[in-house]
Amino acid sequence: MGSSSVITPEDVLESLMNDGTIDAIRLKIINQLKANEELKKNTITMVEQSKVLNTPGAEKQTKRELFDALRQELETPVLEKASKSFWELTVEDDGLGKEISETVERVFYQLSGLEPPFPVALGDAQPGKERQQGNSETSSKKRSYTTLQGGTSEVSDGSTCPAIP
Repeated sequence: MGSSSVITPEDVLESLMNDGTIDAIRLKIINQLKANEELKKNTITMVEQSKVLNTPGAEKQTKRELFDALRQELETPVLEKASKSFWELTVEDDGLGKEISETVERVFYQLSGLEPPFPVALGDAQPGKERQQGNSETSSKKRSYTTLQGGTSEVSDGSTCPAIP
């Protein structure tokens, strides 16, 4: 049937890191963030409205001085927008969020030697079907981006999960 040892999240993560899956997902996330037109427009608007660039005498500063001042002014708000976009990508029900969930579940079942209670091959399952057939332990428990800012998040069963750094 299956192995008697308990498969930990660290075991799954190690497998994903060793087989290159983490790097592939990272690349997909970066490419999707780069292609995010709303994120680009928002960043451009922040730069155009920057106090640093719109202060009299800014043209007399060196490029390095301007860059450092812009970074100090805009780094946090730009990274917050990018972080929110990243979070939305990784928890979406289709696309990348679904791919990440299915990949993690597939690796867990491979490591445990168990048969998954639903189809886990990417693209083989009809959207939503695998969740209906799965048990409550493997059902999706999503945390919203805003709830994670407090350090923990309540999930659908009422329990809390630590925030992911």
